[in-house]
Amino acid sequence: MIMNPETFRLEVETNLHDNILRFWRERMVDLPRGGFLGRIDGHGMADRTAPKGAILCGRILWAFSAAYRVTQRPEYLDMATRARNYLLEYFYDASYGGVYWSLTPEGMPLDTKKQIYALGFAIYGLSEYARATGDAEALDHARELCRSIEKYSFDPQRNGYFEAFTREWKEIGDVRLSDKDANERKTMNTHLHILEPYTNLYRVWPDPWLRERLCNLIGVFLDRIYDPATRHLGLFFSEEWERRDAEYSYGHDIEASWLLLEAAQVVGDEPLTARVMEVTRAIATAAAEGIRSDGSMIYERHADGTLDEERHWWVQAENVVGQLWLWRYHGDTTAYDRAAACWAYIRDRIVDKAGGEWWWGVLPDGSEDRANDKAGFWKCPYHNSRMCLEAMELL
Repeated sequence: MIMNPETFRLEVETNLHDNILRFWRERMVDLPRGGFLGRIDGHGMADRTAPKGAILCGRILWAFSAAYRVTQRPEYLDMATRARNYLLEYFYDASYGGVYWSLTPEGMPLDTKKQIYALGFAIYGLSEYARATGDAEALDHARELCRSIEKYSFDPQRNGYFEAFTREWKEIGDVRLSDKDANERKTMNTHLHILEPYTNLYRVWPDPWLRERLCNLIGVFLDRIYDPATRHLGLFFSEEWERRDAEYSYGHDIEASWLLLEAAQVVGDEPLTARVMEVTRAIATAAAEGIRSDGSMIYERHADGTLDEERHWWVQAENVVGQLWLWRYHGDTTAYDRAAACWAYIRDRIVDKAGGEWWWGVLPDGSEDRANDKAGFWKCPYHNSRMCLEAMELL
């Protein structure tokens, strides 16, 4: 039996406060060295030797800023301010602009490359902090990071954004986000996580220049990244936008389906929004190929047609949000049931009720994935806290 919206909302709100954000407040603060620990492993053990990542800091900043904006709980403002101050003092490159990719546990620059994906999350966090508090310095730095992306990463000849650079904004051989990614200069993932912060920045800085940049980026998704033949998003591209993959990433598809619509709504261009409505409905429908009978969504379909059936935490979170957006804005009444079913799967299988936070995922054999982090470079309080906040609003 599908739960009613009141129960659904109460469950996600309780999970946000008592499971997700409590874990980060109680377990991840690095008191002697500042900021936050770099890692807690899948068994709950803190790794005080782990490097500190810009993405993790930016996502912590976003999560606690957003939670404070919605709930006005002072403990969330304390955490958001801690993340804001650490990001600006240690990750921000005062000499060349941008943010470092990683720091030593003590806060010294470790990998100084400029990964545009990381700049995006710094903008996302800083703009949300400004949105929640009115902080002018955070907004100034968010605008400056946006201008750096446009100055160094934007491709004026072929449109879109390049992936990564050296500290001094020179070309770099390996532009990959991680070892599992293809070494291509343009990717869906980075474009998605420029779209997301630009949308949020426009909320607090409705500048005509930024509006044009955001509209252009939406157009890149519609014209270059979206594949109308499959209704999925391409993942990796050459400089000239030649497709370099044949995978389907179900989690990215469903995430993009609502982030694109959110961006169009914030911009407020009616013809563009109408086109985005059509395409995002198609993307979400295609993503549903990854939904299983237990309500969960599997990770991806490989180029050879085989499936990665792991249930990653972030994919489940984005599936809930994507389905709720389908229900709320596309009028798909069946999408509510899919959202509720996926939340029930998360609640029963992904949430670590004893140790706090969520497991990385569930393996194909049904066991929790404890080999991957509970918190770390990529495991952050962002997808799941955002799911809770979106569900609280939409329900």
